Amino acid sequence: MRYWVAGRLVPADEARIGVLDHGFTVGDGVFETLRTTVDPAVGVVPFAMDRHIDRLQASARGMGIEEPDADEVRDALLAVCAANPELTEHPGRVRVTLTSGAGPLGSDRSAASHTLAVAVAPATAWPPATTLALAPWPRNERSPLVGLKSTSYAENVLVLAWAKGIGAGEAVLGNLAGDLCEGTGSNVFLVRDGVVTTPPLSSGCLAGITRGLVLEWCADAGAPVQEHDQPLVALEEADEVFITSSTRDVHPVDRVLDAQGSVVWQREHGPVTARIAAVFAQRAGQAWNP
Repeated sequence: MRYWVAGRLVPADEARIGVLDHGFTVGDGVFETLRTTVDPAVGVVPFAMDRHIDRLQASARGMGIEEPDADEVRDALLAVCAANPELTEHPGRVRVTLTSGAGPLGSDRSAASHTLAVAVAPATAWPPATTLALAPWPRNERSPLVGLKSTSYAENVLVLAWAKGIGAGEAVLGNLAGDLCEGTGSNVFLVRDGVVTTPPLSSGCLAGITRGLVLEWCADAGAPVQEHDQPLVALEEADEVFITSSTRDVHPVDRVLDAQGSVVWQREHGPVTARIAAVFAQRAGQAWNP
């Protein structure tokens, strides 16, 4: 594999970030994860590239980090995809990381320029459906990091490890108000009586790229998704549940576990989820940078 570091492509084993980089020492950075796809005219490309670049820039502004030039990020993404032709046969997971650059050993920043790196790895093969676990910890919808895809990801790492420890593939968190919020790396959708709902951004959830595409494309297909607050218990009352992310696309949920690992909801794959997954796959297949 070949990565992009400090403005150039390098072999993976030569990719280096300084030990004083603030992204390493205090998690002072932002990131994006994209999946690769193949365009017959271009080759390996990062799906929904410009939407991810827009969100990376918005996260940088929110963190007070020097905003990257969109063309710089675009060039880095396309270069990494082109430099790893094996992704033609095996889809990849591309990670763009932007940090505030070298800094002191503390929370203060220096005047250093930002660090930009792009890495790639083979994508995870997800199962046909997944199990969610109801996390016993809340998401803080009043945090200064709300809406920012920050590299300060330790909370998500711990919650996901806990979920996997009780037999789930992903965790779902409520917020301080007791309403449904999001997964550790996904957005959550419920179907009840044929109506599809998802928490609004005011709940504290991230504005997922796939979430946004589902909202747009379902509306175009005459099946609009409603955004509104709903209590965590609504998850157990749903007819269907699915989650979305840039690597999962539309991923059905077949079981929900409580914090003790007991099954509190279980269903077969539902027709509404199947329809939304089909709409997403059809639209995503039409253009790699929607």
